[in-house]
Amino acid sequence: MKWNCRPRASRLLAFSLLLLALFPAAVYAQSSDPEPAKPPDPSVQPAAAPVTQDATQGQQPEKQDKRVFGVFPNYRTTDGNVPFQPITARQKILIGLKDSFDWPVYLTGGAFAALYQIENQNPSFGQGMKGYARRYGTALADQVIGNMMTESFMPVLFHQDPRYFRIGRGGGSALHRAAYAASRIFVSRTDSGGRQFNYSEWVGNATAVAISNAYYPDTRTAGQNVERLVIACATDAFSQEMKEFWPDVKHWMFHRHDPQPQLLAH
Repeated sequence: MKWNCRPRASRLLAFSLLLLALFPAAVYAQSSDPEPAKPPDPSVQPAAAPVTQDATQGQQPEKQDKRVFGVFPNYRTTDGNVPFQPITARQKILIGLKDSFDWPVYLTGGAFAALYQIENQNPSFGQGMKGYARRYGTALADQVIGNMMTESFMPVLFHQDPRYFRIGRGGGSALHRAAYAASRIFVSRTDSGGRQFNYSEWVGNATAVAISNAYYPDTRTAGQNVERLVIACATDAFSQEMKEFWPDVKHWMFHRHDPQPQLLAH
């Protein structure tokens, strides 16, 4: 999602994003506390040939939810612990299209249009239903153009992979994972599997901001454009935090009391 905000709204949004970005890491840190060790049950014999983590790693990719919290589109998250497989230009275009036209996009566009209406952003749009309709249309345009630029067109142009490679619980502490997720707005995988500066993120969002000047007549100064660029990239960093920790939060919310599987005697 790509949001454009005036100074007061942008500061509030940035602060909210910071708090929300810390929530998944905090939940994971609580849910990952080690349980006290239990004495072995002498009636249960160990498996004859236990399977090690190294033997299973890299065989089957972890299945990813298509929606974070059941709402936010999550079509470009993949398991970062399996061998890298490049995707085609067509697949990159499809990722951008799915993120841009999924049904929650229309709901979030409406919510932000209401916020812009209350704050009277771009006063030339006016008020009433006509003003709201213009703000709703521009909010949707922000998301579609931003997604297509950063997830489709620029990755094709720069030969970069737009996916988020989730490292999961095996990737270290919650703090390390949070830092990794946020840093992906600066680091991208290439089509060959290497790593380089994330040109797709910054050039793509800068292009989207430049295009938005065509339909935001009241916010065309250089400072306002830089501010919108920073907000767009910060939003993407927050989105990646949700993608990294959502499976942990989901497990903590719904499955933390599930019984653990026990070894069967052979």
